[in-house]
Amino acid sequence: MYHLIFIVKIKIIMNVCIIGEGLTALSLAKSLINKKINVHYYHKNRNSNFSSNRTIGISKSNFEFFKEKIFQISKNDYWKINRIEIYTDKIDTENLLKFENDKNDLFYIIKNDELLKSLNNELIKSKLFKKMILKKDINERFLNKKEYDLIINCDASNFLAKKYFTKKISKNYYNLAYTTILTHKKIENNTATQIFTKQGPIAFLPISNIETSVVYSIDIKNKKFDNTDVIDLINKNNPKYKINKINKLNSFELSSSNLRNYYHKNILAFGDMLHRVHPLAGQGFNMTIRDLRILTKLIEDKIELGIQLDSYILDEFEKKTKGKNFVFSKAIDLIYESFNLDKKIQNKSFSKILKGIGKNKNLNNYFIKLADTGMNF
Repeated sequence: MYHLIFIVKIKIIMNVCIIGEGLTALSLAKSLINKKINVHYYHKNRNSNFSSNRTIGISKSNFEFFKEKIFQISKNDYWKINRIEIYTDKIDTENLLKFENDKNDLFYIIKNDELLKSLNNELIKSKLFKKMILKKDINERFLNKKEYDLIINCDASNFLAKKYFTKKISKNYYNLAYTTILTHKKIENNTATQIFTKQGPIAFLPISNIETSVVYSIDIKNKKFDNTDVIDLINKNNPKYKINKINKLNSFELSSSNLRNYYHKNILAFGDMLHRVHPLAGQGFNMTIRDLRILTKLIEDKIELGIQLDSYILDEFEKKTKGKNFVFSKAIDLIYESFNLDKKIQNKSFSKILKGIGKNKNLNNYFIKLADTGMNF
């Protein structure tokens, strides 16, 4: 006697709610929609979250993941960087550290608002995506609807954040980060430059042959700076550009934080809520992309098994990411504090260590890989 066995694959409808706005929330929404998950996206009624002078750097491996798994970024929307030079104070002296790769690009610079617009335009075409304006804050009544398998919160100021995600390790740098874009005479512009000045680290990040983004993190603990002072400092530390125009300055306060608990029931904190780091290493959004890679892989595995999404995924996500994120965040903080100490005692011991790293090819390659892929343990 023969028995016929039929395997029926049941299609499970999955619904995820994303609360917040900006690049993290939209990237997360697009990655979930790509997996045929229904996404309700709640945001505040604002036309744009970033001014046009904000840019982000994305490492090579994260960039490739973003293009393959999230969204195919247009060639017109990013700029390749194949060399990084790091100096202290005077740029006419020997650089402390130099990263370069003749065969591959190190990372890519992208304008926030351009990528936001592209992601938003792509998302609103999908029937799986529903965008809703938050007229009032999220509350208990909203949570009790129980229509979502997962709720992912990217907004640090709402009811969810204040009730469930307040325990964190935080630090105030007493720094203001000033951002702007320089327009300058045309040059071959594929080298990013970082200078550790007496006021704080300043980064010149090329976005074309005639434009360069500037991020200047200035210590304001003992002295206040107005926009005129900041422009003077940018000109003083200008590494090579014949500047035609310095665009409008924007500024924001800098702090670091690491959340102690990543989730509550089926609610996950995400993005800057999990970890905030000093921008000197350009790793903030890169850490978020690495988190997104792990989260979406866990979701993919559930989908493959035909299992409904639940809080077990969030527990796995926390176990896989929390330790790495904490150690990586503290490493960035250590770099900042080491240069601060050098600045105070003026013996340049940390600068000498960096010069030693720069002369050791194996160590140099290790730090390139670390900045690209993060920590693997």
